[in-house]
Amino acid sequence: MNIDTTKPHSARMYDYYLGGKDHYEVDEQAAAHVIAVYPGIKTCARTNRSFMHRATRWLAKEAGIRQFLDIGTGIPTEPNLHQVAQDVAPDARIVYADNDPIVLAYAQALLHGTPEGRTAYLQADVREPERILTAPELHETLDLNQPLALSFNALFHFVPDEYQPYALVRQFVEALPSGSYLVLSHCTPDFDPETWEKVAAIYRGGGIPAQVRSKAEVERFFEGLELVAPGVEEPHRWKPDGEVPALSSADVSFWVGVARKP
Repeated sequence: MNIDTTKPHSARMYDYYLGGKDHYEVDEQAAAHVIAVYPGIKTCARTNRSFMHRATRWLAKEAGIRQFLDIGTGIPTEPNLHQVAQDVAPDARIVYADNDPIVLAYAQALLHGTPEGRTAYLQADVREPERILTAPELHETLDLNQPLALSFNALFHFVPDEYQPYALVRQFVEALPSGSYLVLSHCTPDFDPETWEKVAAIYRGGGIPAQVRSKAEVERFFEGLELVAPGVEEPHRWKPDGEVPALSSADVSFWVGVARKP
């Protein structure tokens, strides 16, 4: 397994923001540069993570979804998506996919699920939909004839336009049956454009592709789908548990949404 510790990596930097331990000095240094220009980045990461938990819980509890495909998984941080889903529905099945060798190194942490359910992991890149959609690990775990939730959490701001992100999402969604859901969260410059240009420049300077998008650009990912209320929204305002947290929009700087395929 070849893990490059000479360059920062987005998943390891995200782990650092969340207070994890699975990162290297090069990641800490890059993250420190981001924090220097954008102190809200840790709030941003935690708020997005909390949205993932609530969206997964809602899908399992209210929408009755029992299958999840999580692409761009990142380094395991408990509770992981399968733990949230299986807490509601012990028979839930989850497939994780990520292209980072370090995630593979920690993948066993993603595979400890309930006896009734199943979890699997495959190393693959979102820019290769066919590879993911035809993977044996996917078809041994999920039934693509039954509805599932497709999650892209904090992934597509690392997929610039040159990789045709909208076409990638469409290709995945087209492979899913009616009644499936798309979950997507994405960094935005809408609340502080100057700061986010600096943040994106730090990532690009470390060799990490980065492109933040406006609300209208994030809404494009959901074209042809039925958005679940409240639509494309800031993560802390998407079906909060109780009162909406008193957070600065600029500190969160995310748009999120959940939508159903008709």
